[in-house]
Amino acid sequence: MSMEKMTLRFRPYDLKMKHTFTIAGSSRTMTPAVLTEIEYDGIVGYGEASMPPYLGETTESVQSFLRKVNLDQFSSPFLIEDILSYVDRIDINNTAAKAAVDIALHDLVGKLIGQPWFRLWGLNPDDAPMTSYTIGMDTPEIVRKKTLEAPYEILKVKLGSESDKELIRTIRTVSDKPVCVDANQGWTDRNQALDMIFWLQEQGVVFIEQPMSKNNIDDIAWLTQHSPLPVIADESVQRLSDLIHLKGAFSGINIKLMKCTGMREAWKMINMARAIDMKVMLGCMTETSCAISAASQLSPAADWADLDGNVLIANDCFQGMRVENGKIKLPEAPGIGVLKC
Repeated sequence: MSMEKMTLRFRPYDLKMKHTFTIAGSSRTMTPAVLTEIEYDGIVGYGEASMPPYLGETTESVQSFLRKVNLDQFSSPFLIEDILSYVDRIDINNTAAKAAVDIALHDLVGKLIGQPWFRLWGLNPDDAPMTSYTIGMDTPEIVRKKTLEAPYEILKVKLGSESDKELIRTIRTVSDKPVCVDANQGWTDRNQALDMIFWLQEQGVVFIEQPMSKNNIDDIAWLTQHSPLPVIADESVQRLSDLIHLKGAFSGINIKLMKCTGMREAWKMINMARAIDMKVMLGCMTETSCAISAASQLSPAADWADLDGNVLIANDCFQGMRVENGKIKLPEAPGIGVLKC
């Protein structure tokens, strides 16, 4: 191994949305991000932190966290467990900031080994699932436009308002593609929620994501027990330690690198979810192809994927994971498989 030290660099980067993005409770036209690099012996690994408002992180908080990261104390980037355990202990929360280090480190180590991470984990790229394209809340005219523009064969729809049925009916006027529904904690009455799920099943919906508040776990468990569709946890699950409390309350979990601190913990969450007989979905925030490609390395181990954050932005500065006929195509390049534009 080289005697050189690892060097961490980072800079802010605003992700500009192609369309205003609306979910239950908020709208936005951009998402702040911080791009990271870890260099070792002339090889550079790329990472990213993306901060949608609900995560509670900002460009300033992420950069403040990253300034505390001292990689000089580690003799080798291959000490992934030691390095990322140290990074996790620097401060509580800050999960996107931690993911920015995690992704860059994985990219670096994969490049040093000369292999993509799906191969290092022993995953078959042919098992990568179809991915969905997200349609936020909007006027019927814009919803129809977004649906017709959707590049993938599965749609993901944001619900959680009084206009839920109108939005689904609008989509069905122009498309018969399968639909995944994310209520973003927007439903409040479990009986009404169950009635809605039965109606959505008739409309060709595949599963329901986070139908009610993460604080209303008893009603969600009742809903899961009676639902004809799988009920997937999103806001209710963040990190590995959350999983054990969700068995029986949800059918599966949505893992996002920005919530769980990155690839290292996401891999552990997948294996634990399988051990307790829960389904696995891989999701994302609004992200460049850097973080999306990092998540895609895990996709052959997932049941579903919602890795469209890069196609929702107008200023992607990386090239990586591709989607062909709706199916994830993993890059063969080492690490997370991205090139900087």
